[in-house]
Amino acid sequence: MSFRSGFVCILGLPNAGKSTLLNALVGEKLAIISPKPQTTRNRILGIIHVAKRNRRPGGQVILLDTPGVHRPDSSLGRKMMGEVREALDGCVLILLIVDATRRFSQRDEFVLDMVKKSKTPALLLLNKIDLLRGDKGKLLPIIDEYRGRYDFREVIPLSARKREGLDVLLEKVIQALPAGPRYFPDDQLTDQPARFMAAEIIREQVLLETSEEVPYATTVMIEQFEEGAKLTRIAAAIYCEREGQKGILVGKRGQMLKKIGTAARLQIEKMLGTRVYLELFVKVKAAWRESHEFVEEVDWRRQLERLAGSRKLLSP
Repeated sequence: MSFRSGFVCILGLPNAGKSTLLNALVGEKLAIISPKPQTTRNRILGIIHVAKRNRRPGGQVILLDTPGVHRPDSSLGRKMMGEVREALDGCVLILLIVDATRRFSQRDEFVLDMVKKSKTPALLLLNKIDLLRGDKGKLLPIIDEYRGRYDFREVIPLSARKREGLDVLLEKVIQALPAGPRYFPDDQLTDQPARFMAAEIIREQVLLETSEEVPYATTVMIEQFEEGAKLTRIAAAIYCEREGQKGILVGKRGQMLKKIGTAARLQIEKMLGTRVYLELFVKVKAAWRESHEFVEEVDWRRQLERLAGSRKLLSP
């Protein structure tokens, strides 16, 4: 049995459960999660190392979690949809994940059209079956609807949150992958740098602690990241678009910012395995979501390129 590998894109509407599925399959929290739509803004790579077992070949599944598919109305939205298209271009299999508690709509048709245009084999994942209260018969109309519109390789009911059906899914994914190389070392789970994951952890706390427009109008940029053997020093700026939003993020006597910082620091310490000194600032950048330049600036891949350039200039 030959080793199998390939890039697999997780595609779906906002809140379908893409990031929950990624974290459950990899076994580590790589993507932040919140009840708010469009929590994921970048494509996030997670690596599953599948051991050879019985008749199943060994393999490496490189999962690409993507932002929720939507019709963009800002520079940030266009950037997010660009992330989706880039993930689709490089994958050999699509996992189309849908919320099994919702009826088929025009938004679902929009996502399905992306699958059709990609001409890439796809599995249909019916997520959140734990919310159907035992009535699995409700899945039949959804299956018929999708089967009538596209020839999926498999239809797999599951619950990413409860980790139900994931073994079946993994078996089907491995079967669908071609023979290929080992792209990443056995101990690597993602390509994300720790500084990006720290920024996302901070943004997750903003999403969880604030409401209305504030979560969507904020982004986080790491300004200092110094890792030590026992202590990591991090300074991060939370950007928002208006002074009123800044007031909410800071809170009365700084209590909201302190609450966000404390919760984020504990999670970052767990991730890094060191004590963390975290300093947060709130800055106003008017209409940053409409600024192509700023949206590119907060992209962690661009940040890494700039850091690498700076190091070359500083080296003798």
